[in-house]
Amino acid sequence: EIARLQSLLQQASAENQAWSEKYGKLETEHASLRETFAGIQQRLAWFEKQLFGQKSEKRALELGMQLSLLGDMVPALAQPEGETEYTTYTRRKGKQRPDDCVNDSGLRFNDNVPVKVITLIPDELKGEEADQYEVIGVKSTFRLAQRPESFDVLRYDRQIVKHKGSDTILPSAAPFNVLDKSVADVSFIVGMLVDKFQYHLPLYRQHQRLAAAGITLSRSTLGTIVARGIDLLYPIVDAMLTSILQSQVLAMDETPIKAGKAGPGKMKQSYFWPVYGDKDEIVFTFSTSRGRQHIEEILKHRFKGTLLSDGYSAYASYIKANEGLTHAQCWVHSRRQFIAAENSWPQPAKEAISLIAKLYEIEETIQRQKLTDDKKRQYRLTHSKPVVDRFFTWCDDTLHNLTLLPKDPLYKAIGYVQSKEMALRVFLEDPDVPLDTNHLERALRPIPMGR
Repeated sequence: EIARLQSLLQQASAENQAWSEKYGKLETEHASLRETFAGIQQRLAWFEKQLFGQKSEKRALELGMQLSLLGDMVPALAQPEGETEYTTYTRRKGKQRPDDCVNDSGLRFNDNVPVKVITLIPDELKGEEADQYEVIGVKSTFRLAQRPESFDVLRYDRQIVKHKGSDTILPSAAPFNVLDKSVADVSFIVGMLVDKFQYHLPLYRQHQRLAAAGITLSRSTLGTIVARGIDLLYPIVDAMLTSILQSQVLAMDETPIKAGKAGPGKMKQSYFWPVYGDKDEIVFTFSTSRGRQHIEEILKHRFKGTLLSDGYSAYASYIKANEGLTHAQCWVHSRRQFIAAENSWPQPAKEAISLIAKLYEIEETIQRQKLTDDKKRQYRLTHSKPVVDRFFTWCDDTLHNLTLLPKDPLYKAIGYVQSKEMALRVFLEDPDVPLDTNHLERALRPIPMGR
């Protein structure tokens, strides 16, 4: 009987072990499905935002949430005793014209805009009794007009001179032109480059415009003029890049661009690498690769200082491999990580975003007070450093208190900023380092417009 019971016990234990293993597998599968589902939800939310959501990153944060996050760092604003609060109202005035309006119609223009004066003569001054009237003033009405794009053909007539005594005909040199043996005047070259690269007017449309104006030039000729015009600008670009690389703080980014043919109907994937200096100079360098090699080609042996960038690993890798460089990271890119986590974890994500927003409020105060150099550094250490400390403490506490999966957007966001904490703190000690690369991203806006 005992043997039989022992056998049953062993059998039950084996079954229990099998069920435990099966339960463990199901639990693992369930966790994996949860991660997959969370990832799908995140992607769906991203696509919905791109289609229907607000594109601006500006937002109004609740004051109560901001104050609770900052704790004792923000003192309560108490009403002084014995004072009575009064509310006053101001009646709205009529519509005011801007100070730079030159007329009652509200049209604004500077002295470079040509003004065509059209004098209107009253009927009274045209009639038989015109001598009975006199002009005592002028009233002007301004309207903005447009005329079709105009082109001029410059004809240089060179006189041929012969010496009377020797019958020698003197040479008659052609007038100087920036492009030798070209039909394009410098004004035409500049106009084509500005239209193409600043106003994103492709050459085939410029070709159509020329044809409509009665001028016959082939598309290939236009392409050649543009290419030769660009060659003239290389010395200027080289000088600008040399000046930028002398900066103490440098911002760098990369953005994709299709350039060159990869095959029939296909374009090669290439990249612009803009470099932004501390004198508000920018140069767009170009590479067919997004690898670290291009960073080395531009910066190696030419730049020593602080490099401000986003979280792309190539920048950190380059900084680590080269001495004399400091890496600063962009707080806006960190903020975007938590924005991506808002749908999954709205409350914690908003707490992180509110703390980052406080850093920007402090920067606005610095700008209003026009603080620079050591005063700016001391202000950041006094006001921004406690916020940064609180932010990273919050990251540690959130990871400890919440059960987050590795694929969870909030887990990724916290991991992102924790891995870049040292670079995110650089601005505290260096007053010349901005919080973000927004100034560089604004310069990048023409690139997607021209794609």
